[in-house]
Amino acid sequence: MGKTLLTASLLLHLRQTGLRALAMKPCCCGGRADVDLIQAIQGSDPPASEVNPFYFAEPLAPLVAARRKRSPLELEDVLRAVKRMRARCDCLIVEGAGGLLTPLGEGFAWADILEGLPGCDVVIVARNKLGTINHTLLTVEALQRRGAKRIGIVLMDQRTQDFSAGFNAATLRALTAPAEVFAVPFLGNNASDPGGLKKTVQKLKKTLARLADPDSFSARSPVGSRKGTGSDRLENEKKDR
Repeated sequence: MGKTLLTASLLLHLRQTGLRALAMKPCCCGGRADVDLIQAIQGSDPPASEVNPFYFAEPLAPLVAARRKRSPLELEDVLRAVKRMRARCDCLIVEGAGGLLTPLGEGFAWADILEGLPGCDVVIVARNKLGTINHTLLTVEALQRRGAKRIGIVLMDQRTQDFSAGFNAATLRALTAPAEVFAVPFLGNNASDPGGLKKTVQKLKKTLARLADPDSFSARSPVGSRKGTGSDRLENEKKDR
């Protein structure tokens, strides 16, 4: 639930600053706890049918779930839903499901959604554990190939940290400069509960402020470059597999 916790925290932070911010999760498979958390912050307007317009009960990749339901997703339908929500607010947070190349429909993935939303910022949410460097670099490289200009990386600490956790952030900062890498400590099992979210936002205040700042991060240099200069949000999580 790392990316949902970040989505909810950033949403609450933005609304506390006075912005008309909204969040949505266009595609959701399995439970709808993520959607419920978003609704707990922004209320029932817009309704859940717009916050999560494409829902499949089976916990599968959207493409597979849609095939089994005989209800295929179309790229234009997803983009239309996102743009319709964007028109209702000052800032829209779009939470992904799975990774950048997770297939949503026949012939398209989250990467194609990004290409259809030029100019949006992209936040990669990753578990801070062994394997995250490779997965995150692959995601950044794929994003840059598709023209993404503004990329941030958020490493989420786990309850039990492995040895690599103390080195991952610094390594990624060096390899993905000028993209900014943010580190979020483990906040407890109840960090995303609606009642405890205000405390979570307070703990992450500085990080959230930087994520909300349109000038806080960019990624105009190739992966591996150590040189470089130094709104909306679309969040995607690369999971260790």
